[in-house]
Amino acid sequence: MAATVLVTGGTGYIGSYVAAELVDHGHDVVAFDLATDPWRLERLGVAADVTVIGGDVTDPTAVIRAAKETDTSHVVHLAALLTTGARANPRAAMAVNVGGTNNVLEAARTLDSVERVAWASSAAAYAPPANYDGLVTEADLVAPDTLYGATKEYNEHQARAYFEEYGVSPVALRPTVAYGPYRETGGSAFLVDLIEKPALGEAFSVEYGDQLVDWQYAKDIAQAFRKAAFTPEEELSQRVYNVAGETTTIADAASVVESVIPDAEVEVTDEGELPWTQTLDTTAAREDLGYESAYDLEAGVREYVNVLREEEGLEPV
Repeated sequence: MAATVLVTGGTGYIGSYVAAELVDHGHDVVAFDLATDPWRLERLGVAADVTVIGGDVTDPTAVIRAAKETDTSHVVHLAALLTTGARANPRAAMAVNVGGTNNVLEAARTLDSVERVAWASSAAAYAPPANYDGLVTEADLVAPDTLYGATKEYNEHQARAYFEEYGVSPVALRPTVAYGPYRETGGSAFLVDLIEKPALGEAFSVEYGDQLVDWQYAKDIAQAFRKAAFTPEEELSQRVYNVAGETTTIADAASVVESVIPDAEVEVTDEGELPWTQTLDTTAAREDLGYESAYDLEAGVREYVNVLREEEGLEPV
């Protein structure tokens, strides 16, 4: 049955993929975002099917009005300042990430029409990787070392309080590293360039060759949020779920890029150390939400490359 889903941050990178996923499954989608340019929605072919409302998630009246006036039944809350933005402007990070999430939860508390809030926590809520041995489950140590991660950890606490004290139904996902067309570069520009530069015939040199990264294709993340929004209450065993893609070293990822693009020129060194190399256990998401990654790294890279090449008038690979 069709539902009306309000997606905060709905014109952003993941938000646009979530909007497209929801449209493809027959839902009415409202994108609530400060940025109202629907260029990503246009590239994904769903701009005509998504209502875009300009608004600030830090404005509680605007959030409640958007949900009420559209008769929203489900919210996918993605609006946030990411790691780089949070580091540059910590007060704004608290206002957007913590205050904005509170505004969404308040809308769900006060509006009887809102049945579920699926929202983005992050693998950044975990401690640095040296604290773990093997797969990391949702019950393992949560001790973020960034302000961004700290805002996500706090939001897990406030979401639990809204569930236990007010009957709001929140489901949080802890995604890993998103990749796919139309991503902002931010602090992970090298992950974008590792695929995009060879795709367009440019040489590229990358560090961190022996470091692990979990590569989660944007469409898989979108699938996960749709399932988090619509999995029946009785099938949920918890309120926070790990979701992931394929974990591999940067060197092996570079090899995948070279296998997809035969003339790729990629140089890899083992210099540097990444702060986020946990390997997440996704058993609960598979069992409760029915989440299964549809894209291994080769499939994701190939689709990503071909989208870029088509837009540049190049032959597919």
